[in-house]
Amino acid sequence: MRSGPHTKLISPRWIPALLCALIVSLGGCHTPPDPDPNPNYKEFAYIANSGDNTVTVVDLRALRVRAIVPVGKGPGGVVANPRRNEVYVANSESNNISVIDTETNKVVSTIGVQQAPAFVDVSADGKRLYAANSGSANLSVIDVQTRRVLRTLQVGNGSHLARVTPDGKLVVISLRDEDSVALVDTGNISLAAKIKACTQPAELAILADSSKAFVACAGSHQVAVIDLKQKQLLTQLDVGQTPVSIALKPDGGEVFVCNFNSSSVSEVSTGSNEVSSSFLIGDRPARALVSPDNSLLFVSNFGSDNVAVYAIDNGRLLGSTPVGKSPEAMVFSPNQLLLLVVNTVSGDLAVLDLTDSKGRPRPGAPIIETMVPLGKNPRAIAVKAFVSQR
Repeated sequence: MRSGPHTKLISPRWIPALLCALIVSLGGCHTPPDPDPNPNYKEFAYIANSGDNTVTVVDLRALRVRAIVPVGKGPGGVVANPRRNEVYVANSESNNISVIDTETNKVVSTIGVQQAPAFVDVSADGKRLYAANSGSANLSVIDVQTRRVLRTLQVGNGSHLARVTPDGKLVVISLRDEDSVALVDTGNISLAAKIKACTQPAELAILADSSKAFVACAGSHQVAVIDLKQKQLLTQLDVGQTPVSIALKPDGGEVFVCNFNSSSVSEVSTGSNEVSSSFLIGDRPARALVSPDNSLLFVSNFGSDNVAVYAIDNGRLLGSTPVGKSPEAMVFSPNQLLLLVVNTVSGDLAVLDLTDSKGRPRPGAPIIETMVPLGKNPRAIAVKAFVSQR
């Protein structure tokens, strides 16, 4: 583990690219029914390769590449529809959204939006897409059924990331160039509020009851806490240098902030809105995930090429697993028994087994089940489990 005066600060030009990696499928943390009785049950991972304009489809039951799908230019954000057998990819350089049919793993539609869509999110009912267009200061609202843009709404400069609240009533948008957060009312598709947050807001986490948003601000080394009901800033919390991602515990009690240039993670209590602790984790932590039972924190360390495992209850680093070069995005498999880690520089997917030989949760660092080759410069991942109708 490297920290202190030897840690290299992240260059500002890397921050947008790094943040593009931090996508997790809305359906990625739900255990599906036992797939064994149904031969048509599928589990796929979709990884956007920003360097060669493709999406690699990995069969998670066979642990091999199923398809390589050409999409638009500069694919970044990727998300799976929880209600339809579709995956959506934001293509920042071609200004459009690719719709992938998961039954055939082919692009079935391309939806034009505005300039440089960085991320795309989907509502819980699967009916609408929301694309944050970072180059044109607006939000595209898309009808999934008709695959057309319902409205393009001006929200503010640097509309980098859009996330739908769990109750579906608001879209929360981080505005990097305005140091603000925009709230859009999904009912009438209007700007409900614009709230000053902190410098260069980007990645955010929303509580399950849709009451608060926690926003990582890389420029001011802070996390802004936004009251979504009263539509106001509650507080600004000082964390480590260059916070780039936030992981929410399934029970909602804490969020964990990856401080890229401090090689640390800050733990924030969501009830009191206070930083309860900070701990060293590895060189340049990029992304974190909490285990479904709330006990373990997994952190991808971009600088030390490993995934660290931290025991939350006793505050102890359990160990780390070497993966590929520069790991960033992570997601659990649909059955939550595997951890999928995207290695940006080496261009592969590390599949980590979270159980021991008897199928019990592994007490220490996970082991690598296999490595799957991807495309060039992969940065985002989503998973989809479904029963094929064909």
